[in-house]
Amino acid sequence: MKKEHNIFPLAMLFCLAIVPVYGQYYSKTVMRATQRAKKMTRLHFFLHDTVSGENPSAVVIARPNITQPSSFGFGTLFAINDPLTVGPALTSTLIGNAQGLYVSSSRDPAVFTTVMYADFAFTSGRFNGSSFSLISRSSSSDAIRELAIVGGRGAFRMAQGFALTQINFANLTTGDVILECNVTLYHY
Repeated sequence: MKKEHNIFPLAMLFCLAIVPVYGQYYSKTVMRATQRAKKMTRLHFFLHDTVSGENPSAVVIARPNITQPSSFGFGTLFAINDPLTVGPALTSTLIGNAQGLYVSSSRDPAVFTTVMYADFAFTSGRFNGSSFSLISRSSSSDAIRELAIVGGRGAFRMAQGFALTQINFANLTTGDVILECNVTLYHY
């Protein structure tokens, strides 16, 4: 047998021998995690979802290939970058933005139901650089909508909780909406 043929089995043996060493390093398990106190934070702000005008904060990015009476019909997918403010006026203090997606999920044209994923990021104040993630369903048939908080980062790391939203202003012609948001977060 030639020398070149002996190198391959030795290289394979070396690779197989090194795997358990790295496997142990990456699979180290901490038996007891340190207990940290869970905090509760309550937030109140307004979300401005603007689909009309020259500078909308929500745009249609996909629409089903069927005829529908409304541009907000079943299956329409929106991308959002909605401003979050301290007060209901768009000119009030900007504290962050909600970026994500929502899809119209009701076949009933009289009820606007969405499934929404959004990251609510704060860009000023006490929670600057922190955010929480929301994924939930909401319906226009509910006066107050309860949405699930499923995570967060920064000050809201590992957040859980809920957001209660209600319409502060709605323009049924353009589809522009201002939501009042009362958020309760449990986080570390």
